[in-house]
Amino acid sequence: MIITDTHTHLYSEAFDEDRAEMMQRTLDANVSRLFVPAIDSTYTASMLQLEKDYPENVFLMMGLHPTHVKENYKKELDHVEEMLDKHKFYAVGEIGIDLYWDKSTLAIQQEAFRYQIQLAKQYKLPIVIHCREAFEEIFEILEEEKSDDLYGIFHCFTGTLEQAHQAISYNMKLGIGGVATFKNGKIDQFLNKIDLKHIVLETDSPYLAPKPFRGKRNESSYILKVLEKLSELYNTSEEKIADITTANSKAIFGV
Repeated sequence: MIITDTHTHLYSEAFDEDRAEMMQRTLDANVSRLFVPAIDSTYTASMLQLEKDYPENVFLMMGLHPTHVKENYKKELDHVEEMLDKHKFYAVGEIGIDLYWDKSTLAIQQEAFRYQIQLAKQYKLPIVIHCREAFEEIFEILEEEKSDDLYGIFHCFTGTLEQAHQAISYNMKLGIGGVATFKNGKIDQFLNKIDLKHIVLETDSPYLAPKPFRGKRNESSYILKVLEKLSELYNTSEEKIADITTANSKAIFGV
C-alpha cells in the first residue's frame, strides 16, 4: 500500500529538532510520496535541501502563499517565476486567498493569485489552492481563468457539498485531511456523496493534526488517521482508498 500526502510543510521550523526521525516514521508508515508546498522565498533553500535529502519521496511546489502577500509581493512573484524557470516543480502552490487574517490585502492577494494561475498555465503545471473565508473570491477568479489547462487541488477543503461540486467543476480535486476527523469539521457529513475519484489525501503538517492528535504538532505519518476515517465514511478498505487517492495524485502532479 502506497500512501500519498499531497500537502505537507516538511521544512517547517516545527520539525527542526527531529526532522530525520519524523521522516523515518512517515516512510515506515508507507507514506512514501510527499508533496511540499511553498510559502515564500525565505523557505526555498530548505525546500531544495529536503528534496536533495529525500529525492525518491519529496516533490516540491513553488508559489507565494496568500498570507505572505505583502508590500514586497511583486519581488516574491519574480522569485516564483525565476524558480519555475530553473528548477523542476510539480505544482504552483500553495496559492489563493485568505481573508481570515487580513482582509486589507484582498486586492493584492487577488492579483497574486491570478498571476500565479497564469504562470501555472505557462509552465503546464497544476495549482494547489489555499482558501480561508474566501470561497466566493476564489471561485470568481477560477471562473474567469477556467480552461482545460487549469487544474489542481483545492487544499484543505472545508466547504459545503455545493462548494465541493463547484470546486470539482473547475478541474480541482479536493484535499482532505485532519478536518475530516473533527467533530465540528462538517465535511464528514457529506464526503461520501463525492466520488473518490475527486479526492486526494493530505496532512498540512505541522498544522491541523487529526484526532486523536488534535491540537498537537501534525506530521505526515498521521495521515493514517485520515485514511482510517475515509475508510469508515466510504465503507471500503483503507487499501482501496490509498490506491485511488494515490492514482488521483499521479493524475494531478504527473508523477
